[in-house]
Amino acid sequence: MTAAAAAAGTTVVQSASSDLWTAFRDRCARVIGRGDPARESDALERLDRTAAVLDAANEEEAGRVRDLQVGLWQGRFEALLESLGQAERERFVAELRALAEESADRSPGRGAVTGNTFSGPTALQVGDHNHQDNHFGTTG
Repeated sequence: MTAAAAAAGTTVVQSASSDLWTAFRDRCARVIGRGDPARESDALERLDRTAAVLDAANEEEAGRVRDLQVGLWQGRFEALLESLGQAERERFVAELRALAEESADRSPGRGAVTGNTFSGPTALQVGDHNHQDNHFGTTG
């Protein structure tokens, strides 16, 4: 239970600075809300505050801020888990694990574009199953 909460807290913070934040944020809020629109709305507000705090942190304090946010989210997930009955708790743990796995599966280096290099009139894009049409210069 604690491991799932810790992993979910870490996933929130890692996802907040990724290109996948919007999709993760919405899915995470639905998991937390468990069908209650008010809980889901509260979760969205907390997730947005987390992203804003992480974004506002300067380079010196970024590590400390990330660690603090991971701890806050871990605590929130643990408190939520403690408030649930056994069957619902098991379901929630499974959802938290799935959320962390989905986020890891979509992270760079796992099916995402990992780099672009432009050198003169050519381009090289590295990743899985990419297709891109680039046009340089004038058409004629």
